[in-house]
Amino acid sequence: MKQSLLYTHRLSNIKLPLEHKPGDLRQAVLSCLQLDDQELRDIFVYRRGYDARKKTNIHFTYTLDLCFSDSVDITNLVEKYQLQPAPNMAYQPLFSQAEGASYTQGNGYQRPVVIGTGPCGLFAALTLAQLGLEPLVLERGKAVRERTKDTWGFWRKQLFKEESNVQFGEGGAGTFSDGKLWSQVKDPRYLGRKVMEEMVKGGAPEEILYVSKPHVGTFRLVKIVEYLRAEIERLGGEIRFSTKVEEVYRDEDRITGLKTCNIETGEKDEIESSRVILAIGHSARDTFEMLHSQEVFIEPKAFSVGFRIEHPQGLIDRARFGSNDRFPGHPQKIVEHVGAADYKLVHHAKNGRSVYSFCMCPGGTVVAATSETGRVVTNGMSQYSRLERNANAGVVVGIEPEDFGADMKNPLAGIGFQREIEALAFKLGGENYFAPGQLVGDFLRGKISKSLGKVEPSYKPGVLLTDLTGRQVTPLFPEYVIEAIQEALPEFGKQIKGFDRSDALLTGVETRTSAPIRIRRNGEKHPSAFQSVNTSGLYPAGEGAGYAGGIMSAAIDGIKVAEALAKTFSNST
Repeated sequence: MKQSLLYTHRLSNIKLPLEHKPGDLRQAVLSCLQLDDQELRDIFVYRRGYDARKKTNIHFTYTLDLCFSDSVDITNLVEKYQLQPAPNMAYQPLFSQAEGASYTQGNGYQRPVVIGTGPCGLFAALTLAQLGLEPLVLERGKAVRERTKDTWGFWRKQLFKEESNVQFGEGGAGTFSDGKLWSQVKDPRYLGRKVMEEMVKGGAPEEILYVSKPHVGTFRLVKIVEYLRAEIERLGGEIRFSTKVEEVYRDEDRITGLKTCNIETGEKDEIESSRVILAIGHSARDTFEMLHSQEVFIEPKAFSVGFRIEHPQGLIDRARFGSNDRFPGHPQKIVEHVGAADYKLVHHAKNGRSVYSFCMCPGGTVVAATSETGRVVTNGMSQYSRLERNANAGVVVGIEPEDFGADMKNPLAGIGFQREIEALAFKLGGENYFAPGQLVGDFLRGKISKSLGKVEPSYKPGVLLTDLTGRQVTPLFPEYVIEAIQEALPEFGKQIKGFDRSDALLTGVETRTSAPIRIRRNGEKHPSAFQSVNTSGLYPAGEGAGYAGGIMSAAIDGIKVAEALAKTFSNST
């Protein structure tokens, strides 16, 4: 994270071969800008991507921040080579930790509360702690190590625990994922940079700061989550695990406190707080129901449903990288430089539905991700190495609130829609948490699969072959979902040769792409920024509130919401 020198200007689109040596980058800059060696003090790699559009010329592309010696005519360089100013990416806190700590000394100080320890909740709590505000963090699940044992126990032995699984527990759903750290959200303040710098401190590889599609994988995320917890506690925060929020107390239009229950002991508690961040994740269905019953404003939201699809990772590598003169044959040497290949696919079906790939996991596995007994849910996961034999991704179809009967009188209808699909998947899988599966060729023909091909399923506990189209058995999805996916798969096969191969495997069901609701909040410029539109002091945040999708966007949202909460302390003095 070296950046002590003054890097004043940014240079883009420096191209180098995949097998280039470390010193080649400096020489490329000197050659491009026609500088002598002593005129260039240092190079800071802001971004490294790769260009695979021409399989005969796959190469790295660099964006660099530069530090020049005093003798260089900067004005001439800027005009001649169109250099851009290098932005200041350092995080600027609202106030010092000491100033924040002074607020805690006042009479009747109520600690801000953060509900949930997914990426959003952890970074909200970390931001508050770094500002000296000593947050109290409530998590219904267990600490990440205990939670990991429970999750693997479910995958291997079908020992399911409703409060400790892929969805619930320290680290949130992102802990058991591909660990993707990129997002399409606008980030003019480089808050994503702060997120990744904190992760590097916690053990993430430093390359996440500059590669174009950074990821860390599940095992590394466990260590990072533990580091973030330790930092929150070191700075005066407190984290209570196995603590479920059963009720929010409201005085007309303002939150006044919470009622909690310790899941392990059954002990009840009441917490007074007028500032609560709600970072509960997209699967906290009982909490959504509780909030709705207590008249916190909730509205229905679109989401997507479908299946997981698996292919041999080598098929995706060959389709994306092919071969060339330097790396003939199988593209393994290319993979060694740039990592296992991924993809992103979209098709607009004739019935008006959009079908797209979701949460693609190169060299990963399909995992059991339910949070409720008697239901089957799938998701994708991978380790940092991405060395498993299969690639997997969701192939999902967008649906709207009117599709599942949701309106402002019944904003939670999407939960019932998801539950019905997941219960049917449980039944089709044999009612032992096996997932129903079907070969792509049979899916396209509406025929029950009888045996596997060369693609071996990675899902644990296991896969039971059936008919996912619903033509021969009870349908999982409305017909428009099946029609759209059947139309999309051959089209995807035109973009990635072999994508629609007959023995590629579909596994059901993918239902947790995002929350089916939004807990509406005020905008950034509102006097009560980020607070619930009808409950002052309640800050809905992250995926569960409908304002993020993925680790990075959720973490960034957590920082923003924490800052908005912190401002209310300084504004009130």
